[in-house]
Amino acid sequence: MNKILIILFAALLMTPLVKNAYAEGGPPANAIKGVFTEVDAANKTATIQVDGQSEPRILSFGDNVIAEDVVLNKKVMVSLDSHAGPNVIKDISIMFFEMTLTKIIALLIVGLIGGLLSGFIGSGGAFVLTPAMMSLGAPGAVAVASNMCHKFPKAMVGAYKRWKYGQADVKLGLVMAATAIIGVQIGIKVQKIILNHWGNAGSNLYVSIIFVLVLVIVGAYVLSDAIKLSKGNLEAKASKLALSLQKIELWPMMEFKVANVRISAWVTVPVGLFTGMLAATIAVGGFIGVPGMIYVVGASALVASATELVVAFIMGAWGSIQWGIAGLIDIRMTLLILAGSLIGVQLGALGTTYVKDHTIKLVMAAVMLIVAVSRGAKVPGYLADLDVISPLPRQLASMLNTISFWALIAALAVAGIIISVAMIKGIMQDKAEKQGKLVQETVV
Repeated sequence: MNKILIILFAALLMTPLVKNAYAEGGPPANAIKGVFTEVDAANKTATIQVDGQSEPRILSFGDNVIAEDVVLNKKVMVSLDSHAGPNVIKDISIMFFEMTLTKIIALLIVGLIGGLLSGFIGSGGAFVLTPAMMSLGAPGAVAVASNMCHKFPKAMVGAYKRWKYGQADVKLGLVMAATAIIGVQIGIKVQKIILNHWGNAGSNLYVSIIFVLVLVIVGAYVLSDAIKLSKGNLEAKASKLALSLQKIELWPMMEFKVANVRISAWVTVPVGLFTGMLAATIAVGGFIGVPGMIYVVGASALVASATELVVAFIMGAWGSIQWGIAGLIDIRMTLLILAGSLIGVQLGALGTTYVKDHTIKLVMAAVMLIVAVSRGAKVPGYLADLDVISPLPRQLASMLNTISFWALIAALAVAGIIISVAMIKGIMQDKAEKQGKLVQETVV
């Protein structure tokens, strides 16, 4: 226990150092948040009340900005054109979109399916939720922040349940969380730097590229694993890497009883660090944390998936505080998605009792690869917004947006259909088996 306290204390000491390291020498603030209070179309200027400043600020329109782009009395993020001057508007994005009935229903459905995936495949479903929120109009950073905020209450409940079942290694979770907190802080700082320097377009591009890379790599691996499982090629032994790392005697050595592992605490550092960074970047940390605990630390898949909930709760709570201070959490989206996901997670968990392991992983792989297509289709548009490539022709831009939207819809549909069909077949088969046993007992 003393070793855990030392690591946690070291993490708390290092966090301000990490923050200061990223704060000093950073790029100039080319993005501001606030509310436009007045617009002067004749002089091509607008007055904005910037967050944290007492005096209003007058901004000039850039070449691609017109008076109709300026929305009064709504929270916006304004990207400034540093090449044209310190107060020239390059782009305006509404941070918190208008919540219509259609969007409310869409968020509830997305939350339901995200929860369904969460309960069915043991993941938070963030690889669906974050892109869905972005497709509905939320900036990338707001989608990530709101998603992380909705995750940690679910993780808290799940961690407690798995702990009661004896599956969660709380000690391993606390050690992992110590470095995950630092990773979250770094990830948030990187997001803020990108927002300040390149605005929402830069943040959207960053989130989308990370999403595509992670989903393609992990999705391909999970698909391969699902195919092996379907053929009966299942290995439950610890990896060679984990066995080798467990032989390294480097203080402090720690014994994790539930995971049945004795290993140097330093081995857990990179796993926790990358888990936190990924969670702060795209609100998905389990893709690194769970495989890391399995293949690097040497925990079983059952213990790793349960322990990740402990890590997710701690770093989710910490990250939510940081995102909240930055003013990037849309509490409306958070609550709507949470409401839908709490129902879906129960249905998804129920479905796992009626299906085989390879079906679960097949669903996960299919959804991840389809969502990767959805996010990938948006990348050219973000590159054009940042002037990295030439502006896209209107027809091409429209086609890519259509592909992105319908790919996301397809991912949600595939998840819902496969899980529902698998559940119905499993329930019917289970009932048939029970009736068969009852008939046999009656005959006897």
